[in-house]
Amino acid sequence: MRRLFPATVAVLLSAFGPADAAGCLQEQAIYVDPDGAYELRFEPVGSASAATSNHFKLAVLKTDLLLDGVVMEAGDPPRPAGMIMNNCPEGDNTGAEIAACTIWEGVVYAADASGKIGLLPPEGTEAATQILLPDLGPAIRSSAIWGKATVAPFDVLSLKGCKP
Repeated sequence: MRRLFPATVAVLLSAFGPADAAGCLQEQAIYVDPDGAYELRFEPVGSASAATSNHFKLAVLKTDLLLDGVVMEAGDPPRPAGMIMNNCPEGDNTGAEIAACTIWEGVVYAADASGKIGLLPPEGTEAATQILLPDLGPAIRSSAIWGKATVAPFDVLSLKGCKP
């Protein structure tokens, strides 16, 4: 099964015809799922000393849901660990409070135009052609937002464009 996974992911990634990432920085990239139900927009972190390496918003289209996302280096070896949250309280929070508002968490993978899989590029570098958020769909389906969100996204989102 492990041998089939990289080949399967490469085939799936190539099936969605991503936009060209040339000239688009990661913090300006806009991605969509194949069904057009979700749009993920990266935004500048705003501080070189921030603990996070990337910020984004995930809009559930045709609803008023706008989820917050952060990426920070974690693990050994360090990898971009992402979290998508809904209505987290402001300020210092306990682990339980953060867990209660977290919709998804996991490593954020990226693919370039040739389909080569790697890790999410940091701010200030060329945007990935596609991003992979493993098990995003099942996480949304089992979260508190399910019901307002009625389509579970595929794990691969393709570059739609680049905001100025």
